Amino acid sequence: MHKQSTLLNKLANTRKGIAILIDPEKASDQQQFDQQLAAIKLIAPAFIFIGGSTVSATEMNSVVERLKASTGIPLIIFPGGISQINTEADGILFLSLISGRNPRYLIGAHVEAASQLFDAPVEVISTGYILVEGGITSAVARVSETDPIPQDEVSLIASTAKAGILLGMHCLYVDAGSGASTPVSTAIINALSGLGCPLIIGGGLRTIASIKKAHEAGATLVVIGNKLEEDPSFMKELAQYNIKNNG
Repeated sequence: MHKQSTLLNKLANTRKGIAILIDPEKASDQQQFDQQLAAIKLIAPAFIFIGGSTVSATEMNSVVERLKASTGIPLIIFPGGISQINTEADGILFLSLISGRNPRYLIGAHVEAASQLFDAPVEVISTGYILVEGGITSAVARVSETDPIPQDEVSLIASTAKAGILLGMHCLYVDAGSGASTPVSTAIINALSGLGCPLIIGGGLRTIASIKKAHEAGATLVVIGNKLEEDPSFMKELAQYNIKNNG
């Protein structure tokens, strides 16, 4: 097995980074895809994440192909299942849902995916995925049949993250869920940001103020998805914020 760690190194050295999440189901319409591509070009995120809870292989393949042809920004699969594996992307988050106890999402699906990924050219980033309560019943919770950890249980969340690191995971992803009304708290981010591995935060980040708070609390990378779809004017604000921090 030969795996470069180019993306992981880039992630580890990112400061106040932004990733744009593209849901292939929502990008099937060409007009909507063009709008998403315009947002990507304006914002110039560090990474593009691609995935969703119920995306088909056909939808994933189409979006990866179109994005590869349109941008040089690293494409990382954020998979909701093994059907979303695509070795034409630059990387894949090999997610283990360590906040839950459903064996399929802890290790089961990984066994099914291992042969496909073990010698593939795509960079595989072992990632401890922690779902926290975001004020809604998220698609992740429904599909995985697991309960999110309440956000006031900071010590449990921190212990879960430490367990993932001790198991060898190279990255942490804490998610309040797509469309969350409550983003991941600064208390959680503060508790995890000093553990020595990149920290990705997603779900419910709908304002520049909330993104700034997450970054200042120690988030390596924040993931933005729904807000850009709902409010196209937000992309200009986000572009200005990103230029200020990374321009």
